[in-house]
Amino acid sequence: MTNHWADMQHCKAILVEGSNAAENHVMAMKWIRKAQENGAIIIHVDPRFTRTSAGADIFARIRPGADAAFLNAMINHILENKLYDQDYVETHTNALMIGNADFDFKDGLFSGYDEEGHKYKTDTWGYQLDGSGKPRHATSLDDPHCVFSTLRKFFARYTLEVGERMSGIPAAQIKLIAETMAKHRPGTILYALGMTQHTTAVQGIRAFTIFQLLLGNIGKPGGGVNALRGEPNVQGACDMAVLNNYMPGYLNYPVHTEPTLAAWTVNNGSLRRKYLVNTLKAFYGDAATAENEFCYAWLPKRNSAKDYSAYGIFESALAGNMKLLWIAGQNPAVSSPNLKLVFEALGNLETLVVQELWETETAAFWKRPGVDPKSVKTEVFLLPAAFFMEKQGTITNSGAMVQWRYKAVPPPGQAKPDGEIVDIVYRRVRDLLKDSTDPKDQIVKRAFWTYTTPEDVLREINGRALHDIPGTDLKAGTLASRIADLKADGSTSSGCWIYAGVFSKGENLSKRRDHRTDPGKLGLYPNFGWTWPNNMRVLYNRASCDRHGKPYPGSKPIVWWDEEAKRWTGYDVPDVPVITDGPNTPNGQRAFHMNAEGVARLFAAVYKDPEPASDDLWRDASYVPKDGPLPEMYEPVESPVENPMHPKVRNNPMLKYPRVGSIHQPIGTAKDFPYVLMTSTVAEHWCGGSTTRNNPWLNELMPEPVCEIPEVLGSKLSVKSGDWVKVSSARGEVEVKAVVTPRMQPLQIAGQQVIIVWMPYNWGFQGLSTGPSVNHLTIDAVDPGAGTQETKACLVNVVKVRDASARRSDPRGRRA
Repeated sequence: MTNHWADMQHCKAILVEGSNAAENHVMAMKWIRKAQENGAIIIHVDPRFTRTSAGADIFARIRPGADAAFLNAMINHILENKLYDQDYVETHTNALMIGNADFDFKDGLFSGYDEEGHKYKTDTWGYQLDGSGKPRHATSLDDPHCVFSTLRKFFARYTLEVGERMSGIPAAQIKLIAETMAKHRPGTILYALGMTQHTTAVQGIRAFTIFQLLLGNIGKPGGGVNALRGEPNVQGACDMAVLNNYMPGYLNYPVHTEPTLAAWTVNNGSLRRKYLVNTLKAFYGDAATAENEFCYAWLPKRNSAKDYSAYGIFESALAGNMKLLWIAGQNPAVSSPNLKLVFEALGNLETLVVQELWETETAAFWKRPGVDPKSVKTEVFLLPAAFFMEKQGTITNSGAMVQWRYKAVPPPGQAKPDGEIVDIVYRRVRDLLKDSTDPKDQIVKRAFWTYTTPEDVLREINGRALHDIPGTDLKAGTLASRIADLKADGSTSSGCWIYAGVFSKGENLSKRRDHRTDPGKLGLYPNFGWTWPNNMRVLYNRASCDRHGKPYPGSKPIVWWDEEAKRWTGYDVPDVPVITDGPNTPNGQRAFHMNAEGVARLFAAVYKDPEPASDDLWRDASYVPKDGPLPEMYEPVESPVENPMHPKVRNNPMLKYPRVGSIHQPIGTAKDFPYVLMTSTVAEHWCGGSTTRNNPWLNELMPEPVCEIPEVLGSKLSVKSGDWVKVSSARGEVEVKAVVTPRMQPLQIAGQQVIIVWMPYNWGFQGLSTGPSVNHLTIDAVDPGAGTQETKACLVNVVKVRDASARRSDPRGRRA
């Protein structure tokens, strides 16, 4: 999230795509309504007409998996009709930088593709460099060699008519949405899992970014690209390295080709080395020294060719390479796709530990319907965990605001907070290894671990000086009050560098609740909680100003250059490398200083700054998507239509699927499975449903899963609402009641009718309300960069099995 929740009130247009905010993000909808009351135009793009659609000014029905076609057509319309913000584009993006002359895109492939390895060599995805290794610049956006011209050439293929033919949204409506966003600025884009659960997830979000940069909507109040998270602490979990390829604070996790800290630094840069050193000091304390590379060698190294995602975990268990699996706060036996593989994998473990509030489907997988418990050899331990009101600590919301939660009631019975469970297990393991001389056990034996309360953990995350640091205010034990306090020589430690400053003068700023102080009346409330980095509320806010440091007209001022005081100032913390470097300096022009180029990237080029600065928020290099520097439209793995853009490269060429083999990862075709299935959650149940399906009153509101089908399919199958249907895919089948509704409509795609059906994913065989899980049907093909599964677009068949009056056996064997 580049902005924050309350900031939405300043939007003049809001595009909601891949989200049903009214039902699944009700607090976001509060601010969407506020913006609408202020005159904002609300646009909703979704395959299904929902409560969000009903509240929108414009609703566009899109085919699942075709977001890139729609977005690219809008980008092309903006480019061709010069609806972009030229000053913003020239000042704050890489539009004028001259690209590598050897870069090419042909027949669905970017230059450098290695077909056998399913990967790209990215040598041509860069810039032409001058003698000092800096990108060369054009003098005009019309220069045929600049990034902007590359953009125009690439997106020119996506006419409004092409967008309609592939997405199902009428060309006139694509034009209307593009022009509405262009005429009503600043505007924001809100998205959720409807955009990310695809094999082209990263490409879709890249298209959002390009669109918003062209309109000058990044860094301004009421602008941005904002993700609506499905859980209250998704952001915080990601910050703390729940993602398998990151250390805390999004530092790349070391791989096997980086055996030393020096090798890691070559690939990641000196700035990130500083932050990793601080993390290692937090891990190992006095044991981490410059002489031993701060214990870097003790970190297990990832094999860069291996899949460490949740899907890789289950495949490893299936192959017999994993003996024990500890699952905390997840219920993959409901929420993971291709459940047949998941269940087989769980049954191939020696030991499964489940840390949960309830005996979930994952904890009870060995006694699921149709399985003889005696045939399952896996030993299962259930650790009772405390619920959120039974423990204290922080959560970090989508806007990166860190907020302290207080314990309301003690946990029942033997239940304990998650942190306490981890602490108990760690200390016992350390005791068992106290006499070990095995080098690999040093990572456990030598860890700096002295926590007694959740606030101790937050202090460790925040960071501190380890001894007096001359020339600074830092004395031994002083808590870091900003990222700039962190040093590269091991004299400071920080468990997560982006959280440095959540304590100030010993005060836990996440506990602040000042809801009155609001400079500029922008809804920033700087003394309410604390936001990383450095309590900044709107990221990239330097881009809200022109090259002279003056706020752009038409948007609310948030930061600016104060010529008299010779410093950046404003209502928010200015997002600049150095607060006193004005717009007449190179630093003062770096609105996107986390990128090596210092500007935002319309084209995600490969570039490493040959002279990286030492300022605390600069990077030596920048992230490049694995599947291309520009977003391209590829069909889902299972699709009812061909790809007219490049028939020979139908799907994302970076995919490696099936990964296990056709037995465990079969792919269906439209011949056998003619309908597109999309899945999502419902307002009445939360994610895998283990909590909400144990609440009787919520079960009364939504008692069972259904398959929602359009009226045209209901007529074709002689199915009416309440009748039982069998929904099947190449991976499994389920029986549920049908709901026949006009909320679902067929689409005309490339001259053929495409029918979409919908099912919720909140059910399983445990709890007070049981029902078949839709993830018996879904596919575990994933985005090659983010590793997110394609549960929003796979193929199924639907057949009627009996009338509404008939009875059936439910998944627990009882008669319904």
